Amino acid sequence: MMVPDQATPRGPDVTPDVTALRAAAADAGLAVLSSASWPETSADTDVPALAAFIESSFSPLLAEVATRALRRRPDGAAAAAATAIVIVTAFGDTASAAHVAATVDAGRRVSPLLFFQSVPNAVAGHLAARWNLTGPVACVSGIRAGLGIAALFLADADADEALIVHVDLPAGGGLGAGAALLATQRTGTIPDPHEPPPGGSDEDPRY
Repeated sequence: MMVPDQATPRGPDVTPDVTALRAAAADAGLAVLSSASWPETSADTDVPALAAFIESSFSPLLAEVATRALRRRPDGAAAAAATAIVIVTAFGDTASAAHVAATVDAGRRVSPLLFFQSVPNAVAGHLAARWNLTGPVACVSGIRAGLGIAALFLADADADEALIVHVDLPAGGGLGAGAALLATQRTGTIPDPHEPPPGGSDEDPRY
């Protein structure tokens, strides 16, 4: 499902940041099991290719940062019966959209692969199949709403864990950045995703 968020970031300068994501997750009542980001080191220059996803780094970047978080799951943590996937992206796959527009304007044939990858949830399906994740899937435009929905999935027992992935591409093109974390429910009150977190507000410039 795609859920609009009243607290959508104000513009492309709001870059995914794993430190801020972890802090926001704590405010949302989540316990972080593992986290990852892109880039993490100077070696992160080219995102690994993802089969059947073309012309854009959006889905490969999302899959890479999510895979890193999943691989870092603590060895001693109990296996989850169901893991939800929550994608957070303010603008979606802008590179694919731009490629389709340019191709149509030039009168050329658009690859059918671009039809399904234009939906952010397509890469969520790839992750679910690869990692056998059987929980619900959601896509939202703001991180506060994404964490709130993840918390509700956990509180309602729709999932035991939630994989939250925040990815956006820069307005001028390029690889973009990503942040992901694997989280479970922490004992306490589950906040309403439509209400500002304690000490926060809708005017927070990042989260």
